[in-house]
Amino acid sequence: MPHAYIVRCSDGSYYVGSTWDLDTRLWQHNNDGGAAYTRCRQPVVLVWNAEFDSIAEAFAFEKRVQGWSRAKREALIRGDFDALPELSRRPSARRKRGDPS
Repeated sequence: MPHAYIVRCSDGSYYVGSTWDLDTRLWQHNNDGGAAYTRCRQPVVLVWNAEFDSIAEAFAFEKRVQGWSRAKREALIRGDFDALPELSRRPSARRKRGDPS
């Protein structure tokens, strides 16, 4: 089953990916067979994943999440789906919205 996933790297950064075989891909990330980004940031720990019906859907979700801010990724990891729409707004728009005047 295809997956999109997020791993936390040893430096605290996040890596977003997609794969057919999640267990194998995690092993690769931790054993010099993964992406160049994670090779120098081992070990990595899986912090979020979801199954998709097709690898194309998983890849599309991966690309979408790669464009998200760290705060929005962390809301997804926490399962705080209510926060996602607000975190999608520009920071200046979020500040204005909280301003009572």
